[in-house]
Amino acid sequence: MEITKMSSKGQIVLPRGIREGLQLEEGSVLAAIEKDGLLVLKKVENPILEKDLGTLKILEEAWKEIDEGKFKRMERDDFLKEIKEW
Repeated sequence: MEITKMSSKGQIVLPRGIREGLQLEEGSVLAAIEKDGLLVLKKVENPILEKDLGTLKILEEAWKEIDEGKFKRMERDDFLKEIKEW
């Protein structure tokens, strides 16, 4: 986990390790989605590919199921494995 803060213009700095790990460069495009105070950023191609839109839809559906009480408990490693498949 790394900590960052937002500027008065709403800009945030992504820590170097994250930028390097995702190979983010100036002009990289990120999709953002928020739910109940959780912000998820996903690196996407420009224009946005169908697979990236699919990932965002999966996130929205997952949050809906959580809100409805339809969810399953997962071990940390299983959760991280599923996230990587997105």
